[in-house]
Amino acid sequence: MNEFDEECLNVFLENQSQLFEEAVAETLEDAEAFLEDCMAVVVENMDEVKEFLEEEGMDIQGMSDEELEEAAEVFPIPDGRYLIVEG
Repeated sequence: MNEFDEECLNVFLENQSQLFEEAVAETLEDAEAFLEDCMAVVVENMDEVKEFLEEEGMDIQGMSDEELEEAAEVFPIPDGRYLIVEG
């Protein structure tokens, strides 16, 4: 199971509307519980984002790193990591 640090949780809380029409979490605790329930992952870099999405069956061939960063499921974290949430 992933450990979600406060930075990941805050990024998700602030940007959850990119993936969901309505808020799914209002507090850090809500965000952590939601991310655990949907088996979100934190990866270290864009190469790991690509690897994860390919393993999940997403066709990302031909997509640039910028396009992947803008995907609704991908939440860039300021320290360079990425949170991936499958909606």
